[in-house]
Order: sequence, then structure tokens, then C-alpha cells
Amino acid sequence: METSDESKAGGQVSTATGGGCCCGDPYAGLPPELRPRPAQKQDGLRQAICPRCGLVYLTNRDTDVCVRCEAKEPS
Repeated sequence: METSDESKAGGQVSTATGGGCCCGDPYAGLPPELRPRPAQKQDGLRQAICPRCGLVYLTNRDTDVCVRCEAKEPS
């Protein structure tokens, strides 16, 4: 009775990182400039659109009005 890795894999030794395994890096064959960039952590920021000027920006404030339009607002 054989218990080696070769007998279990039908004569082929399987590796965790080698071809066709869904556990490896799916982009390993691509050059670095074509690989997708990892998502950046935004730490509580959300995307907002200023209702006055249409500026799209990231903010952690409760209001959607940008700082420039808020400064122009008469007090």
C-alpha cells in the first residue's frame, strides 16, 4: 500500500501555488502594470456631490455642501 503524495495525485505531485489551483494568485501571469490595484482603505470617508457646484469629493462631514460653497454662504 503506497501513501506517498505521488500515488494520491495519480503520479503527479500537486502544489498549493502551482497551475490551475484556485487558491493561488489569479493575476500571477500578468505584468505588474496590468494587475489590478488593491482597494485603498478610506477610514470612514464617503463620496459626496456638492448640490451647489457639483463637485465630487470625499468627506467625513454630515453635510454634502463643499467647503468652498459653505464659505461663500452669507451668514
